[in-house]
Amino acid sequence: MNDHPAAAVSAESSLQPPVADLPFTDLTPARQTAFGMDVRWWYALAAVLAVVAGVSLVLAWKTQQRVKAIEQELVRRLDEGRMQSNEAQLLSKQSQDSALATAAKVALLEARVAEVAIQRSQLEDLMQSLSRSRDENMLVDIDAGIRVAMQQASITGSAEPLIEMLKQADDRLLHYNQPRLEGVRRAIARDIDRVKSVGLIDIPTLTIKLDEAARMIDELPLLASALPRTVPTKSKPVAAVEPSVANTPTGAASVPKAPWWQTWDGGWSALTERVWSEAKSLVRVTRIDHPEAMLLTPENAFFVRENLKLRLLNARLALLSRQFETAQSDLQLVQSGLNRYFDRSARSTVLLGQLLGQVAAQSRQVNVPKPDDTLAALAAAAAGR
Repeated sequence: MNDHPAAAVSAESSLQPPVADLPFTDLTPARQTAFGMDVRWWYALAAVLAVVAGVSLVLAWKTQQRVKAIEQELVRRLDEGRMQSNEAQLLSKQSQDSALATAAKVALLEARVAEVAIQRSQLEDLMQSLSRSRDENMLVDIDAGIRVAMQQASITGSAEPLIEMLKQADDRLLHYNQPRLEGVRRAIARDIDRVKSVGLIDIPTLTIKLDEAARMIDELPLLASALPRTVPTKSKPVAAVEPSVANTPTGAASVPKAPWWQTWDGGWSALTERVWSEAKSLVRVTRIDHPEAMLLTPENAFFVRENLKLRLLNARLALLSRQFETAQSDLQLVQSGLNRYFDRSARSTVLLGQLLGQVAAQSRQVNVPKPDDTLAALAAAAAGR
């Protein structure tokens, strides 16, 4: 069965002429159609290739643009990185400098801390070497305060600082309430009574008196301008008149007239007394120990008063500074000036002299007694511990 088709084929092939001998124009229509299809295929392929080439060109151009943008971004970032690296170098240098400065400060602080530690150790050693008990510290404080008060009393001449210090010491011992310190309190009480028994000088009162004396100097009469004394005249007693005679309109006519010789004697005595009083007012006899006091002019009188005021001011300053000898000498000079230039019989001069005498009597040095009992009791209490 297989031999028949092959034979048919071979017979058919033997019958058809060979293709190579036919010319190209003698193609069959079917062959021409296939060739036309091939040409169109090549056109389509060329168009596809052209589109692909165009797309490739566009893609290449976009890729190039993108590469350029990437290059620009890369350059920009490289510049920024370079700037940041420079800033980082600068900051690192600054950090290094600050680290060196901090290290130097830390070294200095460590040296100071070491010095403070040494000083603290020395202070602790000193405190341990000088440590005392509470009682001993209080006794030492009281003793030092009393000695300072004694110096103040000797400088000022007043016992007030010493009295106040003794009272404060007594209050401290009272609050401390130690039976073994009762002897110290008894000694303080004795010393307070002994110091108070000494008369204290009232400096404020004395200064007020000196200010009053300076004010009174302007009112004192000088010997050069002293006015004569006026002797008060004795009033004659008036005879009582009977009411019946005085009330009647004819009472004056009923009074008997005195004789003419009595009226003459009364008028003559009145005239004589008047002449004598006028003569006494013209002549005045006064004992003056210093004749220059009567020759003072008004200008010199002003300077005399001001000089006495300055003396009183010096005495006031001397009292405030506790210089009692200077105050006494100034008061004596003021008293001698009063006796020399002013009328000693005037009441204001007498009052001023008495005031100056009171100030001079009270301006005296007071020796403040020392609190020996208290100091001895404090020493015994400190030694007994």
